[in-house]
Amino acid sequence: MKLSIPLKNENDFSFYEKRFKALADNKRLHLLSILCRQGSTCVCDLTDLLEIPQSKLSYHLKILLDADIIVKEKKGTWNYYTINNQSIDHLLSEELCCLFRPDK
Repeated sequence: MKLSIPLKNENDFSFYEKRFKALADNKRLHLLSILCRQGSTCVCDLTDLLEIPQSKLSYHLKILLDADIIVKEKKGTWNYYTINNQSIDHLLSEELCCLFRPDK
């Protein structure tokens, strides 16, 4: 059974354009891979895991947040990030889902 995506006009493509642009970066893909493996992860741990300064990490996190690919939860003074499963499920092919969502 083939799924179809009803697009009403060209503006509907902007919904996907923002998300695919957010995914079109090696660091952000690496970040997503970490979040997929570890689940909810503190921003303080992500800087060490990605070996990038907090300012660059914040830049990448903002792009992913704005594209609704990840979600943020504040716990005390720390922010924890997780994958937005619903958004990822709508974007990724079955093959890519196997890479980023091995439990599916």
